[in-house]
Amino acid sequence: MEKKRPYGLSLLLSILVLHLEAGIALVVSIVYGVTQESPNTGVGGSAMFVLLLPVIAVFTTVAAAVLSLTLVLPTAWLSDVLGRRFGGREVWWWVPAVAAAVSLLVVGVVVVLSGGGAGPVALATGWLLTAAALTVPALLWRSRRKRVFGPVLLWGVVAVVLTGVLGGVGLSTGLLREYRPPAVTSADIVGTWSDGKGGTLTFTADGRVTAVDVDEGSLDVWDMPDDEDAEDPADSHNSCTGQGTWAFEPGVNRWSQGVDVSFDACSYDTWNIGGTESRPTLYQYIGDPDSWDLYKLARSTGSSGGGPSA
Repeated sequence: MEKKRPYGLSLLLSILVLHLEAGIALVVSIVYGVTQESPNTGVGGSAMFVLLLPVIAVFTTVAAAVLSLTLVLPTAWLSDVLGRRFGGREVWWWVPAVAAAVSLLVVGVVVVLSGGGAGPVALATGWLLTAAALTVPALLWRSRRKRVFGPVLLWGVVAVVLTGVLGGVGLSTGLLREYRPPAVTSADIVGTWSDGKGGTLTFTADGRVTAVDVDEGSLDVWDMPDDEDAEDPADSHNSCTGQGTWAFEPGVNRWSQGVDVSFDACSYDTWNIGGTESRPTLYQYIGDPDSWDLYKLARSTGSSGGGPSA
């Protein structure tokens, strides 16, 4: 009987496969994110990601090793045990069956710890993806083939690259629709915009704007005035009510368009444009822009733009 691969080499192979699967998942998440509504956060996050890449690599390697020992190894071992118990020999098809059961347990634990909230479709998708991600390294763990690292690395990299290429083709051909903020004009801003909680901004065609109970505490405290009379950030969670002026800035593209506002009693500066063509929004960042935590205003029902540009 041919000997199995040494335990240590199986562990390294499992770590490699989990990294390749993570690479595919990352590419898919990036392509999916491009199709979803998102704020304009600039390139700071990407630059920070590159700088932290060595630290991330160490973390992912440790995480992959832990997952290999706690999930992949037990799945491969239990598959062999069940194969010998019920069939008299080890067979590969026990691996996806055991992986499906283990994945169901993992998804159940995640749901309990997160407090639930996910729908049946999301749960089923998560279970299937987790089972597939666990099946591949478990199959290779129990494989007796020699010199498997090279082919696994080669075809894994090909799979990652092919996923990126398919995503790029989908976006370039329109099969996958890339999100872009709606193109608006000064006339489209005229009207009342609400946060749904009683806070409103009302823009008039003559360049005036009225704020009523707009949550000023949602502003990024790092962008607030830096002087001796500036309000302490800890005490800045209040509302803004007052009158001021506004002007639309078209910018160089849809991502850079915005609405500049000026109030005597409020700390507002520029509202960014987001949402969709049918439902545009105005938003401010809450805290760090990279967190994508936004304070949004949507046009109130019955309010519409139009009239002369400001």
